[in-house]
Amino acid sequence: MNRLKSAELTLVSYFLTALLAVIPMHFVSATADGIEVRVKDDDELRRAVTNAKPGSTILLAPGQYRGGLSFHRIQGTAQQPIVIAAADARQPPVIAGGNTCLHLIQPAHVELRNLILQGARGNGLNIDDGGSKDKPAQHIVLRNLTVQNIGSNGNQDGIKLSGLTDFQIQNCTVKRWGQKGSGIDMVGCQRGTVSGCTFLEGDKIFGNGVQMKGGSRDITVSRCRFDNAGGRSINIGGSTGLEFFRPEPAGFEARDITVSDCTFIGSMAAIAFVGVDGAHVHHNTIYRPTKWVLRILQENRQSSFVSSRKGRFTNNLIVLRSNEIGEVINIGSQTAPETFEFADNWWHCQDRPERTRQLVRLPTQEAGGSYGQDPKFKNIRGGDFSLQTESPVKDAGVRQQTHE
Repeated sequence: MNRLKSAELTLVSYFLTALLAVIPMHFVSATADGIEVRVKDDDELRRAVTNAKPGSTILLAPGQYRGGLSFHRIQGTAQQPIVIAAADARQPPVIAGGNTCLHLIQPAHVELRNLILQGARGNGLNIDDGGSKDKPAQHIVLRNLTVQNIGSNGNQDGIKLSGLTDFQIQNCTVKRWGQKGSGIDMVGCQRGTVSGCTFLEGDKIFGNGVQMKGGSRDITVSRCRFDNAGGRSINIGGSTGLEFFRPEPAGFEARDITVSDCTFIGSMAAIAFVGVDGAHVHHNTIYRPTKWVLRILQENRQSSFVSSRKGRFTNNLIVLRSNEIGEVINIGSQTAPETFEFADNWWHCQDRPERTRQLVRLPTQEAGGSYGQDPKFKNIRGGDFSLQTESPVKDAGVRQQTHE
């Protein structure tokens, strides 16, 4: 055991010596887990990330850093990830401008934390597999990021993920991305979670808050807030060119997707199932979508693809207005709405509660739904959609978190 510890210390010492050759001494220190590097300008940041090894923690001083950063194969390990973070979480550094603020190609075991990315012409943050479908980007954590003011009138995304597996996106805020882009766009991503995030100020007609397509699967979006987050707050599926699927086209745009305990305010539709082969949307609160509550569509018309099918919509709390909603569900051609399940949802038409049941026309019979009764939110004007103590709602909408 002592020999192993001695070898580890020797390795750390060797790495520290190598870093001192390229970074001033007072910015580098050894820690129990690896090397800590403090940077304060563009050149130091580029050098530190380029030379990062497993266990490196790169801390950015407050201030602005030039965007357009691109790094290839920055790879930590499960025991020693590479961390790029704010030196002071109360004063997060800003990476601004460039075609993309920050682009990571084939990274592994990397965490980005407490950063602001803004003002890119293209995407804000881009993480991908470099086009190598057998070598995905993997084990990425994004925590407490703010991505804002990205792109213009085109398909520019706040966070663009392609060929990424085993990832966590936590407590991030994405606002004002490209008109036809997404707050987070996932193409061929697997085994990921998006939790505690906020998406706001998207386009009123186009774009999405979160999109999962191109063979994406096993992804959960939970406890997020979507405030007018594009035409479709969440697009489960989409339309992807066959060459962009990861690892290969498998007959669906998205499969095994879960959306739970999220709050949706506005948007033309809260949820769209598009070329889906199984997804569960449950325990969400949906407030005043402007045209539909949800959509069932098929945009990829390849003959080898399944019709959009096997969606489950259960235990959701939906408040709508009859002068805003044309129909609750928009069903496109070449879909399989008869395979969708609806159960235990709480529906309330705010301006005409007596017409609620008449408005809620579903493609299959709902089991256990409730229609017309005011759910009694705490403070709609203040944006608080939690329920009053005397609310009649039982087991629908966002569930209260318990803290042990």
